[in-house]
Amino acid sequence: MAEEIAYESSSMAGVYDGQCILVPQTLAAAQPALRKRLIPELVSGSTAFAFATSEPETSSDLTARRLSTVAERTGSGYTVNGRQRWITNSVVAGWASVLCRDGKDGDRAVMLLIDLKSPGVTIGPPDLKMGHRGQITADIVLDDVAVPDECVLGAPGQGMRVALAALVRGRIGIGAAGVGLAQAALDLAVARLRTRHAFGAPLGAMQHWQYVMAGHATSIECARSLYQKAATLLDRGHDAEAAAAMAKSYATKAAGDVVRDAVQVHGALGFVRQVGATGESVRLEEMYRDAKVLEIFEGANELQQWIISRRLIGRDVTG
Repeated sequence: MAEEIAYESSSMAGVYDGQCILVPQTLAAAQPALRKRLIPELVSGSTAFAFATSEPETSSDLTARRLSTVAERTGSGYTVNGRQRWITNSVVAGWASVLCRDGKDGDRAVMLLIDLKSPGVTIGPPDLKMGHRGQITADIVLDDVAVPDECVLGAPGQGMRVALAALVRGRIGIGAAGVGLAQAALDLAVARLRTRHAFGAPLGAMQHWQYVMAGHATSIECARSLYQKAATLLDRGHDAEAAAAMAKSYATKAAGDVVRDAVQVHGALGFVRQVGATGESVRLEEMYRDAKVLEIFEGANELQQWIISRRLIGRDVTG
């Protein structure tokens, strides 16, 4: 699904990732009564949900001590203070799964499902982004927000486990989105190479572009196999963290590479949003902007390399 949606809109694949991959995994850790109440709303689309683990100073590094969103214990639950940033769907969401430090001086995290209509919740204005403009993101500010015990996702102090389980799946989804975007760009480039003529022959007659496109086609197939392998490992109950990191980092880099060359093949037509005189547009300007964020969110690609290295060499050496 993520690949097919991203073929038409990387932005909407990002929305799908949050609503249909990240949040459902956190709701799997919810108490039965909460699941029974909210999962039908998520499936029907009657309620939008958000997944919130990023802060102004914390994103890829989610260690509890780095978290500035703090949940303090009360007699019946938690009081939460903090600010979450870059949160997909926050402007329209009814609920958010939020990663918090468990206590001001705590060294563990707790994942809470927070009703965004609660007193003390403020949603910031939408971010103005370079790309993924169809994926609305904004800050969530939490000021003494009361969260009852029944909204704890997983066990108290085990919030990192809940968040990382969701992110492994999300990274597979973003890998799939990278493949969809890359495939769309490759298809546009191939069509252009067949129909655009220069120096008395189609552009595709130039051996340079033949070899470049063959390389991109190979990379896309490799990326598709990587994300499908990671998903298969999850389906079979195996650890897929390293496979998901490979899929996410490889596929999103491939997307950027393919789109860049597709723009080059189209020349000025690839650079413009729309030709003023004729209304022509090949979407590549949008796709080029969208491709970049795939290498950043759900854990920057540099972090994915570290995850792979830790599994390869061992955490005792890599840290």
